[in-house]
Amino acid sequence: MDVSVGDKVRVMITSASQFTPVGRIPSQRNFTVAGIYDTATDVDGQLMYANLNDVSRLMRLPRSQPADLRLFVDEPFDVPKLEKVAESMGYEWSDWRELRGELFQAVKMEKNMMALMLGLIILVAAFNIISALIMVVMEKQSEVAILKTQGMTHRSIVLVFVVQGASSGVIGAVLGGIAGSVLALNINEVMQLLNLSLLGGGLALPVSLGIDEVFTVVFGAIVLSLLATLFPSLKAASVRPAEALRYE
Repeated sequence: MDVSVGDKVRVMITSASQFTPVGRIPSQRNFTVAGIYDTATDVDGQLMYANLNDVSRLMRLPRSQPADLRLFVDEPFDVPKLEKVAESMGYEWSDWRELRGELFQAVKMEKNMMALMLGLIILVAAFNIISALIMVVMEKQSEVAILKTQGMTHRSIVLVFVVQGASSGVIGAVLGGIAGSVLALNINEVMQLLNLSLLGGGLALPVSLGIDEVFTVVFGAIVLSLLATLFPSLKAASVRPAEALRYE
């Protein structure tokens, strides 16, 4: 709006309009700009603060009746429960889902897409483990046959290939979890070293590291890597010594 401190701004509210001989006229009032804030977001162009008494007169409300009541909750996703309580008491309800819902929906969709991408990456790693173990089994059939002729049990052979295949998955999951956690906790310092700024104005990205989420991802990757070794391991244990050593 290209205004500065001390300028006059006329604010009109159509919901508090009144009928006059010349037609319906919205409620309006002049305000003086006392200060300008900058959050480097779209909120700067959509939200203004004013004195509560002036806003009440602008909306033609009694002085004893506030324009609205604002609640701050620890868990923002509990607002549907509060909405039912407020409506049962006769209040009109609006929350962040209406005011900034598109922003949170975009963040939710981004998180879902990131989870899908990470899941696909883990699946690709699991298929790499399967293909690598199958190649090892094909190359080591004679060695497996010799071990079986010397008395090695079916369970021991399965365990050998499970350990060989899962070792890479376990090591990768643990090191990846540690490296990702360290990078997430120091993301602002890393961006500063790379001379990158997503928010501008010297603002830093908020970082919230959930230990339970990190543990879930690492544990899931380890379990998936273990499952990926079962088929090649069972295939190795099913080698028949007579057929494998026939042309040796």
